[in-house]
Amino acid sequence: MWELARRVPELTFLVVAIAVAYAAMAMFSAVEHTEVLTANEMWLILAASFLFSTLIAIVAVLGGVGGGVLFTPVMLGFTNVDTLLIRSTGLVVAMFSGLVSSGPFMRKGLADVRLVFYCAVPIIVGAILGAKAAIVLADTMGATGDAIVRLLLGGLLIFIAVMFVVGGSKTEYPVPRSLDGLSRRLAMRSTYWEESLARPVTYHANRVLPGGLLFLAVGFIGGFFGLGGGWAVVPVLNLVMDVPLKVAAASSGVLLAIGNAAAIWPYITKGALIALFAAPWMLGQVVGGILGAHILARIRAGFVRQILIVLLFLTSIKLVVRGAETLFGFDVPLV
Repeated sequence: MWELARRVPELTFLVVAIAVAYAAMAMFSAVEHTEVLTANEMWLILAASFLFSTLIAIVAVLGGVGGGVLFTPVMLGFTNVDTLLIRSTGLVVAMFSGLVSSGPFMRKGLADVRLVFYCAVPIIVGAILGAKAAIVLADTMGATGDAIVRLLLGGLLIFIAVMFVVGGSKTEYPVPRSLDGLSRRLAMRSTYWEESLARPVTYHANRVLPGGLLFLAVGFIGGFFGLGGGWAVVPVLNLVMDVPLKVAAASSGVLLAIGNAAAIWPYITKGALIALFAAPWMLGQVVGGILGAHILARIRAGFVRQILIVLLFLTSIKLVVRGAETLFGFDVPLV
């Protein structure tokens, strides 16, 4: 146990933070005239949040997506929690899953620092714009805005699920046939050690301008819906910019940590992020991520990906139904 605490200081810090959060929540519930929920109800919410977050993290790791892709749609579709609170917490979930993995990726040299710096700028700009747009929509349109968000997110989930079904012809080590002028001038090339091949692999990022524009859109969508961008960052890096798959996955974790951290600030200034509500979700992402990494070596990940596709389709249907009920004022006979 002490060895684990030494090797993963982030986990140790988070466990202590969660313990403090639990104690603070219990103390808050005991203060006279301020009780919103009983102490038992608060403990139940915290425990359920931690367990659900752990499950989401496991499925997300096995399915190859960020935790926010599952957290935000499920919470919006099946709970009555405020939509801004859900989306801000979804960004925390997505950010922390990337943050925990950033250190090991950087130490191993898998994450390309120059590539991360280039892609981080459009992701940060897009994420902040998306978060601000979400807040403006909530302030100006109220319940109608919430319904529009659910409908749009339902459509986006259908697109993501179809993308998983169709799949992409991902290549492990793409080699660009030719470099465009901007990519040649920026010279974003690097080398990393590929353990499976026992040799270094050299690559050169290509089509950096289209990639930057796509990251601007990915950042906006992630900030607006509170999804993060794990479902899109790796495909853009690998399929559009010809970055090796391992480097794309490693750089994606760092980019998610940076972009989502920026997107959270508009929600914080609005007061839409409650630390005690987000804390158990953060811990669940760490624990679930560790468990998912171990489970991945023992089961067929393709089966979990199929479960993920079904979950995305079902959640999208629920989101569309709830959005339609609010927006058009009728009840849909669907549980």
